[in-house]
Amino acid sequence: MSSQNNMRPTAAHVLSIQSMTAPLRQVLVCPPNHAGWNNPGQSAAWQALGFHHAPNFTAAESQHQALCYLLTQAGAEIQILPASQAQSLTLDAVYTHDATLPTNQGLILMRPGKATRIPEAQSQAADCAKLNIPILSEIQSPATSEAGDILWLDPETLLVGHGYRTNRAGIDQLRALLAPHHVKVISAPLPHAQGPSACLHLMSLMSMLDEQTALVDLPWLAVETVELLQARNFRLLEIDYAERDTLACNVLALGNKRLIALEENAHTNERLRQAGFEVKTFPGSELCINGNGGPTCLTRPLSRG
Repeated sequence: MSSQNNMRPTAAHVLSIQSMTAPLRQVLVCPPNHAGWNNPGQSAAWQALGFHHAPNFTAAESQHQALCYLLTQAGAEIQILPASQAQSLTLDAVYTHDATLPTNQGLILMRPGKATRIPEAQSQAADCAKLNIPILSEIQSPATSEAGDILWLDPETLLVGHGYRTNRAGIDQLRALLAPHHVKVISAPLPHAQGPSACLHLMSLMSMLDEQTALVDLPWLAVETVELLQARNFRLLEIDYAERDTLACNVLALGNKRLIALEENAHTNERLRQAGFEVKTFPGSELCINGNGGPTCLTRPLSRG
């Protein structure tokens, strides 16, 4: 599957990218084979990267194809990160969400707190250049930032998790970059959880479902984050906590009350359906749960609206 449209996104679409929930139009993905899941040398590093077990490429590839099918059915144009761009990266490159942050003015290249992922931003930037998507700026050392810690609460408000992957300097740089464009950056403290070696993003604890609804792992959110959401009159839907370890809180919004979730989380998915959402699922045992990256992690939205 490959992209057939290398034209600049329309103005209407660009103006909607500062959203987690507007209809998904264009999305960047990286298939497992492009991230080296079928390469013995790259896959041998699974333990150092924090995977639960050695990757099963065949299963991962099948699960990724199932995700891409759902994206296509939802009307999204899929842009594939070329193998030539990803060949020097690690297994984590499959989780395309983290390396860049699209804004109305262009991409902000992240500087991941997981050092092995730092090259991913330049790889994505090279591919996005073919789509005429400009670069706004780049996070600089000693700052760290990963887009898995970043949520648009509305087009002018960015909530950024402060944890082991995104530090205070990263949040300060984002604030300075976006203030001239009338975007307010709010820091959201994250818990220690399993420590620096584990991947706990803000998006591990909440997913935006529509403009006023969030799926949350409530006990793990900081009090000030909960109070912020409540003050903004968000409806908070809680996951089934028995499904926390299978990434129940990681759900991709497609717009118009449509969601993509992991089929392993049947109880949480049923809660979402009862709350009025259409939920499509795919299996994520190998592709997602093994590497701690769900549907949002596997997708870098480039155009919404």
